Amino acid sequence: MTACKHEHEHKTPEQLLATARQVCDEQGRRFTKLREHVFNLIARSTGPVKAYDLLDQLRPEFGSPKPPTVYRALDFLSGLGLIHRVEALNAYIACDHSQGRHIAEFFICETCENLEERSANDHIDCVPDGFDIRRSVIEHYGICKNCAA
Repeated sequence: MTACKHEHEHKTPEQLLATARQVCDEQGRRFTKLREHVFNLIARSTGPVKAYDLLDQLRPEFGSPKPPTVYRALDFLSGLGLIHRVEALNAYIACDHSQGRHIAEFFICETCENLEERSANDHIDCVPDGFDIRRSVIEHYGICKNCAA
């Protein structure tokens, strides 16, 4: 699965990594070598990555991490808004938006399986007063314009 091309420029994996380090520093959180490596694998991927695929890609210097170790790293990265979980695919992508925490909206082509992420922060206006969103997922399935042509 690959990410669709659209109007804004995507950050390079190096830019995403620099942002991740900065977010961890600002939040006073440790960006351990394992967390950095997991993030780097996701940032360099051309599409969503499943946790078990990450296990297969981890370098030998991390020993043979068990699934809970990878899931803890994914929870950490997700909790800081550095990655998103694409619920229906049970996979993860690096967040490409620089405005910090946001509501991610995914457009997934059922034909070519391309995925496009956009910020859905305009939906925040519809949230009831006093309701604090902790996690939100908006996924749309259909046919992209390339496949429809």
